[in-house]
Amino acid sequence: MSDSGLSPGSGISSVFPSLPGQGEMTPDPAPEPTGVDRTDHADRADGADFADGADVVGRAADAADAADVAGAAGAAGAAGAVASDRPFGLPGRPLRSNPFMFGLTGALGVLTAWLLVQAIAGAGSAIVLIVVSLFLAIGLNPAVEALQRSNLSRRLAITIVFGSVIAFFVVFGLAVVPPLTEQTTGFARHLPDYVQQLQNHPLIRSVDERYQILDKIQQYVAGGGLATQMFGGLLGVASVVISALFSAFTVLVLTLYFLGSLNSMKETAYRFVPRSRRTRVRLLGDEIINQIGGYVAGNLIISLIAGVVTYLFLAMLNVPYALALAIFVAVTDLIPLVGAVIGAVVASGVGFLSSVQVGIACVVFFVVYQQVENYWISPKVFKSSVDVPPVATIVGALLGGALLGIVGALLGIPLAAALLLLAREVVLPRQDRL
Repeated sequence: MSDSGLSPGSGISSVFPSLPGQGEMTPDPAPEPTGVDRTDHADRADGADFADGADVVGRAADAADAADVAGAAGAAGAAGAVASDRPFGLPGRPLRSNPFMFGLTGALGVLTAWLLVQAIAGAGSAIVLIVVSLFLAIGLNPAVEALQRSNLSRRLAITIVFGSVIAFFVVFGLAVVPPLTEQTTGFARHLPDYVQQLQNHPLIRSVDERYQILDKIQQYVAGGGLATQMFGGLLGVASVVISALFSAFTVLVLTLYFLGSLNSMKETAYRFVPRSRRTRVRLLGDEIINQIGGYVAGNLIISLIAGVVTYLFLAMLNVPYALALAIFVAVTDLIPLVGAVIGAVVASGVGFLSSVQVGIACVVFFVVYQQVENYWISPKVFKSSVDVPPVATIVGALLGGALLGIVGALLGIPLAAALLLLAREVVLPRQDRL
């Protein structure tokens, strides 16, 4: 058996294979082939590993290419969606660092501001009419709401209040226009007598002898200069009257529209305020509107009292045109600070034309009445509507009169009350918290 060349272990393993459950015999490693270098074997192994890595990289590149294709398709779809919304493409990056664009934007802003100022200045008269109409509508709104509380509809209440305003202007015209026309006609008829009285006056005669004033006046009248100036003056007066009538009609129409849509205008204005602040702004805005309305209503009541008391006094003294003078005093009493003085001067002047005693009595009456109005009537009327310190009243009236004339003087006091309310409720609490 030794001649066969097989070892005893190899024979047994070839005859009896390993049974299940028994440990397998680990075979001996195969002998390396003769004449083959280990380096070549390692190179072949490295080449196989490199081929596997290249295969992995290739598969990753294919996946990346597929992702790029998918991304490109998605981008194309997004571009198509954007193109449907923006037919002219996406806007580019803003040119913020370009000095030319910065200068051009600044120049355009200055030009726009200048054009806006010019437009406001050109529409100044229309803006004044709108402000006056809105002011009157806010002032008449308390009367409308008082009638609404009497179970009347707002439309009927507006009709009654607005009809009363128109009736006042009609009565004012009927009371003022006939006496004014009569006095103008009487002055033109008695003008020659007045000239003759001037010529007979010793002082006027001595001055005329030295400077020939009457001769120059006659030459001026005969030369046609007076007729030209009178014609131009008449045209100017006519244009002023027509403009005043048009403005009054415009104010009445706008006041009617504002009075009818005042509630909707307030609600629309409050919608522009953020919802988190809308309640507070609504409360402050309603309070400001109530103060303006209270001021206008109180001023109308004071003027009505002044007109009635003046008429009773002038009628008792038999002063001519007592009704016209009383209405004039009531209208001028609406003007702060100087209105009452203007009405008193005109009424006292007509009283002096009647007699000196009547004129003096008119002066005493208006002085006493102004004290009563300033220290008793006005505080009682304005007690629950407008609480404005006297200094703020004077400053508001002066600044408003300097900016917008009589209209500004009328608006100055309620605007001062509104500013004081905002300062008391908004500015001062914020300063206290800081």
